[in-house]
Amino acid sequence: MPAIEQSAGLAFRAIPELAWLADGDNASPEQHRALIAGGACFVAVDDQDRPIGFLNAAIEGDALHIWEVDVCLDRQGSGIGRALVEQAIEGARQRGLAALTLTTFREIAWSAPFYETCGFRILEAAELDPRLAGLMRDEAARGLPAERRCAMRLSLT
Repeated sequence: MPAIEQSAGLAFRAIPELAWLADGDNASPEQHRALIAGGACFVAVDDQDRPIGFLNAAIEGDALHIWEVDVCLDRQGSGIGRALVEQAIEGARQRGLAALTLTTFREIAWSAPFYETCGFRILEAAELDPRLAGLMRDEAARGLPAERRCAMRLSLT
């Protein structure tokens, strides 16, 4: 999974002011294992059963929070990410959760605009619960440009 994350991150090289993300730290195998152990992660494989994409999520209160969706760079744009998000939505419904949440970039095509096509909506600052507000603060502290980030929610109720 770290190799998929690294490959997916290369897409940021096309955005000069965010190119540094392509060389950023990836989640460790241990971090991936911990999320997988929580039972809310999904993996896409190719026809030879090799992983080519994943969605890491965790149950946070009444929501499934998507931490990351990554697809190998050479497979992006083929519907794999959408299929992973659809699996996460169905998994959240089966668990009786009220919503899915995530944080992402506002204007990058594979970020907020993509999630909007999956039914998510951008939350205004006044709509952020303490958990999402805290995540947004943590991201800004790690160097992500706060003015370019947003939290999103897909209500299932």
